[in-house]
Amino acid sequence: MVNKRVYFEPENRDTYLDIYVADPLKDFTRKAILVIPGGGYGEVCAEREGEPIGMAFMPYGYNAFVLHYSVGPQKRFPTQLIEASLAMKHIRDHAQEYNIDPEKIFVTGFSAGGHLAGCLGTMWGKEEIYQAVDMPYGYNKPTGMMLIYPVVTGVTEYSHALSFRNLLGVDMPEEEQLAACSIEQNVTEMSVPLFIVHTSNDQIVDVRNSLCLAEKYREKGINFEMHIYPDGPHGVALGNEITKCGVEKYKNTAIAKWVENAVEWAERI
Repeated sequence: MVNKRVYFEPENRDTYLDIYVADPLKDFTRKAILVIPGGGYGEVCAEREGEPIGMAFMPYGYNAFVLHYSVGPQKRFPTQLIEASLAMKHIRDHAQEYNIDPEKIFVTGFSAGGHLAGCLGTMWGKEEIYQAVDMPYGYNKPTGMMLIYPVVTGVTEYSHALSFRNLLGVDMPEEEQLAACSIEQNVTEMSVPLFIVHTSNDQIVDVRNSLCLAEKYREKGINFEMHIYPDGPHGVALGNEITKCGVEKYKNTAIAKWVENAVEWAERI
């Protein structure tokens, strides 16, 4: 297996892509999964929502790419969306080298990382991206997105306010700013297919974030699959021994099936 780190800017050691590429097999081309950990846009929680997620997808025929993006109020939106687009560009530029199908590149994200993945899946065509990144239109568009307990909306009473304050770099964002980076406000017929996982009693990111996004997808008639589990804490990650990290509440055998479900969904779209 090849494991390496690629920096988007040599002078910036905080933003990079960790790459996990399996040894090639004859007559078998892999898919790719871009993994975006959470952290409220104040940190990147890659220990539980980075490499372990990528490793979980590899037995299903994926090569994995874990994004470490800019965080903190000094790095304002759409900086993170541009970085996610750079990650997509790198994967597609090197598809042959990484033995992946460039038409089968998925993105998965967790909590605030789910927000960034959702932005990529709905806002991939934003002009600001192409002003910053020299690439063909749509080159950064994922095949589909898998959002796990995502932060979605900044314009409702159930918004995860801290994430949006960090993302926008202000304590009191204006309504227009919040709408511009709320995923559900940016769903169009060009948004990518959606797979979404949440728990009904999530105490940190209200499940209504996922429900409002699903409703927008329903309105637009876009493919989506949703799994709402009755019980489980925010940050459950894989829901198994690997990512429980000594905290028993993070282990949930029902939720642990989400990777398998996501892979099956990806095969159908």
